[in-house]
Amino acid sequence: MRHGKKFNHLSRKSAHRKAMLANMACSLIEHKRIKTTLAKAKALRVYVEPLITKSKDDTTHSRRTVFSYLKQKEAITELFGDVATKVADRTGGYTRILKLSNRLGDNARMAFIELVDYNEDYTTNKPKRKKARRTKKKAIEDVALAVEEAVIVEENPATEDIVEDKVEEVVEETPAIEETPEVKEETKDEADNSENKEEKGE
Repeated sequence: MRHGKKFNHLSRKSAHRKAMLANMACSLIEHKRIKTTLAKAKALRVYVEPLITKSKDDTTHSRRTVFSYLKQKEAITELFGDVATKVADRTGGYTRILKLSNRLGDNARMAFIELVDYNEDYTTNKPKRKKARRTKKKAIEDVALAVEEAVIVEENPATEDIVEDKVEEVVEETPAIEETPEVKEETKDEADNSENKEEKGE
């Protein structure tokens, strides 16, 4: 028994195995999905994904490197053209293995292996929702900063205009926190009353 086995030879000599994987990789690039046994699909995934990563850098060196593995010009043209543009934003995991029922003849475990970006059934174009908690928290923090600056203004009247502008910006960005006209009138009346009291006290 071979413990810790990490490399599946697929019951073939090395030359046969490499040729088979190269042909399967070319078929996958051309048809975007192929049906094979589960063991071959897992071996093909390890074989083809580094080549897809290599195709993102479209240079003569990378094309020659990939050609040394695949040996088919049509597959390389497809790989460096359409496939490379599809997977440009993906950092890895270009293929997906879907397990199927066992084969009737020899009861071998079967599977589909496909390129992830070409299966429209699994892709979603829904926009990502922003969490409301963060926006509310940010608005509250902005108002708190504005209040702190307003307290500083009482000590330094010279910075009053700057703080008023910042408070207005915060109120415009968060309409839910805007003051109602009635509240504004009340605050003006209170300010007038306080001024009258100060004059009488003097």
